[in-house]
Amino acid sequence: MSEPLRISAKNLGALALPGFCPRCFWLKLKTRNRLPFQIFPGIFSSIDVYTKRVVHAWIDRNDGAPVWLKGLGEVTGYIDPPHHSRFTMEIPEHGILLTGAPDGILTLPDGSIAIIDYKTAKYTGTQDRLMGMYEIQLNGYALIAKHLGIGNVTKLALVYAEPVTDEETAAQPEIHSDEGFVMPFSISVHPVPMEPAKLQPLFQRAREIGNLPEAPDGRPGCEDCKRLDALMLLSRKL
Repeated sequence: MSEPLRISAKNLGALALPGFCPRCFWLKLKTRNRLPFQIFPGIFSSIDVYTKRVVHAWIDRNDGAPVWLKGLGEVTGYIDPPHHSRFTMEIPEHGILLTGAPDGILTLPDGSIAIIDYKTAKYTGTQDRLMGMYEIQLNGYALIAKHLGIGNVTKLALVYAEPVTDEETAAQPEIHSDEGFVMPFSISVHPVPMEPAKLQPLFQRAREIGNLPEAPDGRPGCEDCKRLDALMLLSRKL
């Protein structure tokens, strides 16, 4: 077997999307997800980190989760997620190193844990076009957490933080201060089913694509492929 393939649980989840593109997936593997037209705005990561800190601070003060996380049930505490360099697991039968960086690990009354992922986005329930990827991502995190002995994972969930930006809210005096203003967020908890069996065929598919010496054909109509082709055409003209 060729050299170990390092892949994040989130990138593994891309294989489960209806619009999956083999060419884009191959390029992400070879460039370690550093494509010039897929840079994720840092502000969203900052808000996700802030959300985690708000939850942890509340639990420290009140010995339980805030009311807006009631969709998770009773919470007794939290575990600081390991650094992404340590949150890994080898899948030897496929020559894969599965990696990840969970946003939150909460402890439950029965001693088990819940793994959550914060999303700064509008909550649309199951209509989120990336839901299939998120479900695989969280199940991958659960697999790694069990392997590392962090705890028995019994719950997975996405926690959506949606900015409240209507005119009435913006006009409220309490959101203003001498230093700036506060933006409120509406929280929605979306439970994710525990389905570890879905990971195995994706490991196999990821390994097959990773073994290819050249990029495979892209999905017909893939917008990212169109952008890449435009960049390649432009580079030949320079």
